[in-house]
Amino acid sequence: MRTIRPEPLTAEAFAPYGDVIEAPGTGEQFLINEGNTVRFHDQIAVDVADGGGVCVSIFRSTPLAEPITIKLVEYHPLGSQAFMPLGSNPYLVVVAEAGDFTADKIRVFLATSEQGVNYHKGTWHHYCLALKSESDFLVIDRKGEGDNCVEHMLADDEQIIIAL
Repeated sequence: MRTIRPEPLTAEAFAPYGDVIEAPGTGEQFLINEGNTVRFHDQIAVDVADGGGVCVSIFRSTPLAEPITIKLVEYHPLGSQAFMPLGSNPYLVVVAEAGDFTADKIRVFLATSEQGVNYHKGTWHHYCLALKSESDFLVIDRKGEGDNCVEHMLADDEQIIIAL
């Protein structure tokens, strides 16, 4: 079992796993609503190319007891999955590259309450890891036929402890 300290979430560091959603972000931006609103346009590509439709949900996540131990990861083979926090708490993002799972490639990011993430199709990740208190997340992902969630339980020697 190894211990990992979270690194700050940046678009560059997270690029192998997906997109960081934040204002201003990297997308186009322009004024709308008679100049009273800035639209940060086209932040992510929602991938439902394997069929199905887009689903918008809210997930309510309860913080895990510390020290946080990562025992499970999952990926979605049929579509991307985006999370945007709805509160003011930071949260953790645990990922590994798509393909055959390798525990030694797990990375842990500390996201601010102003940053969301979009996991690319096939990216291994842990479920929402709220910090401080129960937190809500707006989730945009695929709905439809087919099994779109593959889970992997980590063996004892693969498990990760997150040092906060």
